[in-house]
Amino acid sequence: MSQRNPILRRCVACKKVLDRKCLLKVTRDFQNGVLISCGMGRSAYLCPTESCFEEALKRKRLQKALRCDIHSSVFNMLQKQLNTCNDSDTEA
Repeated sequence: MSQRNPILRRCVACKKVLDRKCLLKVTRDFQNGVLISCGMGRSAYLCPTESCFEEALKRKRLQKALRCDIHSSVFNMLQKQLNTCNDSDTEA
């Protein structure tokens, strides 16, 4: 049996190249606006760490990668998802 190579993506904040399953996906969908972890369109990936989130927020890395303005509600949803990822990591 052949093993499949992981699909690699780069974090917009820290520039690390990781498997896309380990990263949070933010997508600019042409119909629904900016979505988190779903949709098709221009995408940017972010490590599920507080430092990468703060860096992306401070330096507007997601806005530059997606080439659009991002509403603060999207950042709030991303922060909540980041907190749930961190909570699940501490329980394991």
